[in-house]
Amino acid sequence: MEHVLELVAVHRVTEPGVSLSGTIRAVAGGDRDAFVRLYAEYARMIHAILLGRVPRCDVDDLAQDVFLIAYTHFAEVRNRAAVGAWLATIARNRATDHLRQTRNQVELPEDLPGGEPIEAETIAILDVIRRLPEAYRDTLLMRLVEGMSGHEIADRTGLAPGSVRVNLHRGMKLLREKLGLET
Repeated sequence: MEHVLELVAVHRVTEPGVSLSGTIRAVAGGDRDAFVRLYAEYARMIHAILLGRVPRCDVDDLAQDVFLIAYTHFAEVRNRAAVGAWLATIARNRATDHLRQTRNQVELPEDLPGGEPIEAETIAILDVIRRLPEAYRDTLLMRLVEGMSGHEIADRTGLAPGSVRVNLHRGMKLLREKLGLET
């Protein structure tokens, strides 16, 4: 993983003028370096989608699986303008498959000592977010966890910027209500 991140950092520095559509065309042509740039563009979105569906400890491995599937099946993409939606679909399907294959896990008792209080609070909030409707869950995680702007979310997912704004607004309102913070 560190190696991929180093490659991503190199490409961000050495090729700032390459457009996303140019990167997608290059990936379709078999350019491995372009795939690294594609990874850099969509990794946060994929991470957020997976984080909303599977245990945190499985997210990185599943994200790697998503990009491996994408790499091996990129020639099958019909609409290159919708690569973000295609990657999101792969992530959702991979998370669903993973959950089907995962054995039932035993929950630990709530009063078990250990762990940082801030981590417990974060996990509790993530659990609430996971129960939100999909449109709100994905956009909230992309914004709150991955730090993506509304414009970035719209670009990566293919949603209209207005839809992203509405999903973020409604999702935050619903999250506040579920956390008892709505006044």
